Amino acid sequence: MIGIVYWRYAGLTILQEAKSLIDKLEFLLALAREQHFGRAADACGVTQPTLSAGIKQLEESMGVLLVNRGSRFHGLTPEGERVLDWSRRIVGDMRAMRQEINTLRLGLTGRLRIAAIPTALAMVAALTTPFRERHPNVQFTVYSRTSEDVLALLEDLEIDAGLTYLDNEPLGRVNTVPLYRESYRLLTSADAPLGNRDRVTWAEIADVPLCLLTPDMQNRRIIERIFRSVGAESRPMLESDSMILLFAHVRTGRWASVMPEKLAATLGLTETMRAIPIVEPDEVHTIGLVVPEREPMTPLTAALAAEAQRVAKQLEGS
Repeated sequence: MIGIVYWRYAGLTILQEAKSLIDKLEFLLALAREQHFGRAADACGVTQPTLSAGIKQLEESMGVLLVNRGSRFHGLTPEGERVLDWSRRIVGDMRAMRQEINTLRLGLTGRLRIAAIPTALAMVAALTTPFRERHPNVQFTVYSRTSEDVLALLEDLEIDAGLTYLDNEPLGRVNTVPLYRESYRLLTSADAPLGNRDRVTWAEIADVPLCLLTPDMQNRRIIERIFRSVGAESRPMLESDSMILLFAHVRTGRWASVMPEKLAATLGLTETMRAIPIVEPDEVHTIGLVVPEREPMTPLTAALAAEAQRVAKQLEGS
């Protein structure tokens, strides 16, 4: 009897210590993300002294300094950066384990957090709608973010998946599911100077009064690179991080924009608005799903990746 009590006590102690360690790793993740002790404490739902004490205890257990301290947060030490990397793996695996256990008990449930680049936002419904039909107890939160933000949020465990470019800029440690190929159209009024053309060149549209995404967006960087490749330079008259705002300006008949073909079709064209293929060069890029490089995947992420593969086959055949 004494032996049984001892092992139960020992097991409980181990679980408590494991939970305490996970809590401290969560503190470090929040601090690295927020770059501020107070904001990190708020994000974790604790007081700032509690967060600071937790990170101090983590440093003591590791035997190294993890945080450069002063009157404010000054970043992580090199050792802190390595512990941060391990923290992401450990906390990610713990969350995956909890989700898998809940799935065994309750079926697929919970909330999927997805971040998408603005040019791919309209395609999110192609994923979430059939997914919800298969798994009606799953909820969604969808964010509009830059491609760089998508990858950062994925690394920091703030989202479960992202929609972004797969073949233009480095992606880091992620698994990918290609969804569709993005080609480009000039959206313009039918009575505009180029509005009656069957196709236009990139060099020709450089002089059009364009409204484009802001320079922090990868779509804009792609467009600028193409213009440079043909010896031209864009001079957008309006910039925004919202595709809806750009589209609204084009609908006035006084503006033009460069938009992905599928997005233009999704937003819908009026009788006086045209989507004209842009050639020389015929530029295309792959848009797809990115998820953390983790095996096994969480049940929610695995189900979303499977749905993405089905959607990709449908889009390829359409």
